[in-house]
Amino acid sequence: MERVKKILQVFLQLMHSYLAQKICIGTQCVVGPLPTSGPGKINNLADLVNRVVTFLIPLAAVILLFVFIWGGYDYIMSQGAPDKIKSAQAKFTTGIIGLVLLLLSYIVVRTISGIFGLGGGII
Repeated sequence: MERVKKILQVFLQLMHSYLAQKICIGTQCVVGPLPTSGPGKINNLADLVNRVVTFLIPLAAVILLFVFIWGGYDYIMSQGAPDKIKSAQAKFTTGIIGLVLLLLSYIVVRTISGIFGLGGGII
């Protein structure tokens, strides 16, 4: 248990160092690569989440589109074979579940950003 605690502590320190924009040790300071001024600035966790979410949600939508196209292609090419039709229907079901999860994640992010007063929201 002690070893797991130590590994977790090291991991959290590394993540903190990775996400930090400025690390100072003594008189030496290292500034991170993320912009801290201008239109794409990242000064706090909300800015970072905004940057990540605005990339991930459209990416998930594109992947979802390909899942639906793949399911449709499999359905057309099944030629009435019951096992292939069932496989295509499973892809459609997976796509619908993915769509619901994508919409729920969008709603949750908007709600949480509204609760914490992040202006117009994250997205």
